Amino acid sequence: MNQLLKFSLVAIFSIFIGAQITEGVLLVPYWQSLSANEFHAYYDEFGPSIGMFFTILTIVAALIPILLSIYCKLIKSRAVGFAFASSLFAILFVASFYLYFKGANQQFLQSTFTESELKNELLIWRNWHWGRVVAEVISLLFLMLALDKMEKQKGDFRDR
Repeated sequence: MNQLLKFSLVAIFSIFIGAQITEGVLLVPYWQSLSANEFHAYYDEFGPSIGMFFTILTIVAALIPILLSIYCKLIKSRAVGFAFASSLFAILFVASFYLYFKGANQQFLQSTFTESELKNELLIWRNWHWGRVVAEVISLLFLMLALDKMEKQKGDFRDR
């Protein structure tokens, strides 16, 4: 696997995590500062586009370790364990959408929360979000370990 491709895979995944951190550091506190009426108006206008943006990024990021795992398995690379671990955490961060975010985001769109319910739900949302970011960072670390092991394995073959 060439260096540009490896760099690109890590860069894309890192951009995804950077966007997630930005959401947690900037958007969530902003949402928490809004009244329920202001939040629901904001989410009606921007929720679908935010959702589409993160859906595309999440799918691309999650596919990186999964496809790398398949590639490692096909070429019988010793990096397959790290690649599979990265894939496991990628599946975890995707699963979190279906376990929590899909329902909560739908309720945001339906404007179902009162003032106090919204404040509580945004705290829950924030906690799930940071848990998801932890899974993403772990996935990235295993991805980088897999790519490093592949590079070292390639060097081992050159030394023979």
